[in-house]
Amino acid sequence: MTDESPTDPEGTAVETLKLFGLSAYAARTYVALAGLGSGTAKEVSEVSEVPRTRVYDAVEELKESGLVDVQQSSPQRFWPASAETTGRKFERESIDRIETLREALDEVEPVYRREEQRGVWTVHGREAVTDRVVEFVEEAEEEVVYMTVERLLDDDLLEALRRASDRGVAVRVAGLSPSVETTVTEAVPAAETFESLWTWADTPSGRVMMVDGTKTLASAITDGNPSGEVSETAIWGTGEANSLVAILKAIFTWRLDNGEYDPSE
Repeated sequence: MTDESPTDPEGTAVETLKLFGLSAYAARTYVALAGLGSGTAKEVSEVSEVPRTRVYDAVEELKESGLVDVQQSSPQRFWPASAETTGRKFERESIDRIETLREALDEVEPVYRREEQRGVWTVHGREAVTDRVVEFVEEAEEEVVYMTVERLLDDDLLEALRRASDRGVAVRVAGLSPSVETTVTEAVPAAETFESLWTWADTPSGRVMMVDGTKTLASAITDGNPSGEVSETAIWGTGEANSLVAILKAIFTWRLDNGEYDPSE
């Protein structure tokens, strides 16, 4: 069990258990027992490279977490909780920790968040940009206008758009491609489509959005990073007097409904 590359399930399991708070010895002991079905300290040590004397310490840690049962025999045998039981345990703990964090941060944040952020803000990374987009959609009260390329569509975003539509928010999506239009309208049947403001096929543009006429975001994507993954950087702003909001709002207002559309109405 020395190979802990991402393609090695034992190594991946050990590293993941460590992320959930188990010590290295406890994680290795649990994974060894999962592979054995049950085992003695000697058997665990042989397959896990955990010193035999430390297996007992690891088992005590696992017992406290409810992940191992002990048979009072000579020698003692240890039986691991199933993958399903272990998964549920850490899932519950994760949910509890997230809720605790959310409650604590709610108390730290201002009671009323500022409606306007001066200047233009930058966010890097596809996941971080998606998080910001989803946050804006979840805060929408009247309307979301959204343009994107196909490879930036994901389930979290589509679900956020669907929830917004269900609570009465108007969702307008640019038809950058038939596939984008189809994907969004299938997920959000009430969504309206309009023609793209620009032809993006030969540009690095990623997405552009406006929420309630007071929040805007625009991003660009690049493919040149060493990992080969899509890299995305976005700029965003909030507040009617914000420079980015004013510019994108003017463009959207001019384009939608032949210039008669006003997202602030």
